[in-house]
Amino acid sequence: MRLSTRGRYALRAMVDLALHADEGPVLRSDIAERQEISAHYIEQLFVKLRRAGFIESVKGPGGGYLLAKSAEQIKAGDIIRTVEGPIALVHCVAPHQETTCHRADSCVTHLLWERLSDKVAEVLDSVTLKDLCDQARELEKSLPRLPPRVSKAPNQKESAP
Repeated sequence: MRLSTRGRYALRAMVDLALHADEGPVLRSDIAERQEISAHYIEQLFVKLRRAGFIESVKGPGGGYLLAKSAEQIKAGDIIRTVEGPIALVHCVAPHQETTCHRADSCVTHLLWERLSDKVAEVLDSVTLKDLCDQARELEKSLPRLPPRVSKAPNQKESAP
């Protein structure tokens, strides 16, 4: 199974939102800047996450996004399923699949793919948004502080030392 950018970006955006939840509604543009993800792409992901009841949007001045549930209640697997669909390594083991492979009952690898898909789902469901936030805070403590990036004006050239 290859996780698409949808799943990876949704998880990163949700961790960012949770990390800044104590600041009130978080602007999509702020998440986009910190995570280096297009604000438009985040908007598409947040539509699905809002419909699923994981986030709320606050309109107007001072608006932005908030978690609709606590970070302890949101699992990585929930976020991935919301934006990606079922966690299945191959088509024939996806839950509620209408067209089952005609070889499923006699396929020697079907059980392997099913067990492996279940294990991936089990790992994703064992990690909460709070767990990821805790890990992000620990990671931040261990990283050296870098000076903030300074963007140059479009016509500004670097000066020679």
